Amino acid sequence: MFTKLSKAAVSAAVLAAAVAMATPAPASAVSDPLRCARTTVHFDLAKGQTPENIALGPDGTAYVTLAKARQVAAVSRHGGVRILATLPEPADGGIHTPALGFPLTTGVVRAQDGTLYFLYATGTADLTGVWRLRPGGRPQRIAALAATGLPNGLALDARTRTLYITDSTLGTVWRVPASGGTASAWSTDPALAPAGFLGANGLKIHNGALWATNLDKGTIVRIPLLADGRAGTARVTATGLTGIDDFAFTGDGDGDGDGDGDGDGDGDGDGDGDQIIAALNTVNQVALIRPDGTRTTVLTAADGLQGPTSIALRGNTVHVMSAAYLTAKDPNLILAHLGS
Repeated sequence: MFTKLSKAAVSAAVLAAAVAMATPAPASAVSDPLRCARTTVHFDLAKGQTPENIALGPDGTAYVTLAKARQVAAVSRHGGVRILATLPEPADGGIHTPALGFPLTTGVVRAQDGTLYFLYATGTADLTGVWRLRPGGRPQRIAALAATGLPNGLALDARTRTLYITDSTLGTVWRVPASGGTASAWSTDPALAPAGFLGANGLKIHNGALWATNLDKGTIVRIPLLADGRAGTARVTATGLTGIDDFAFTGDGDGDGDGDGDGDGDGDGDGDGDQIIAALNTVNQVALIRPDGTRTTVLTAADGLQGPTSIALRGNTVHVMSAAYLTAKDPNLILAHLGS
């Protein structure tokens, strides 16, 4: 998640990112593994509908967090947007939300029973944390998280019924039972720490490990999930990814939220390895990242990107969310076809 600061003093890093976003990628850097990109939904920026994160349902519905609106919404296959929940505004208006100064909904995942889990950051102890929304129910906070942190990426380990959360300001991965309870720090590896603004960001479970991005450092970090549930030794697997936000593995196109790519819950994926499609928010690109860390730009502003924040796959269909934090023009959802 990358969000433009709403304060009068904007950091030099944000200004530099805005300049970078205005510079298109050289044509030689663009490849066509993603084809037929088309914008299918235009969100309402005036209503704070900045799409931050996405989880897919088995019927093709996309469940999204609309960050500045403090909402969770369902987007139908035909592009209809239905608001499922609006979270309460903090008493102070969210001005103490770390790094940003406004409250926002961030990561979201969907369990196989249709339950949605999502994150809310407010800078206040009464609202910041992990929230749950059961089908037909009302949103409920099931775990408090540090008000001094910015919970951002969210992943569900369906086998152990455990939620993992990246904290972008505290440089931590938290762990919380899906049933709710007390959060515990799972990893505080230095590779997760911010370097001036936001650190650990996007999060996925894949092939027996947690994978997280670091926005400030432009990296992807792999942390093994040990048999006893502890975190293994973190390793940086890719660098030089300016403005990296959320991502998806090309082998995880089942949309069921377990992160294994085959829907059987065994965590072995489907043989596509560790190839990643990543949203590079501040440079307005989507990149295909190979297991050796090399990358190819596959979408740019010419395809309709407006500061991409998150990626999801179902089969060969790639969903790309753009929040327009820096462009302030057209927050949207783009669909593209992943070629062989």
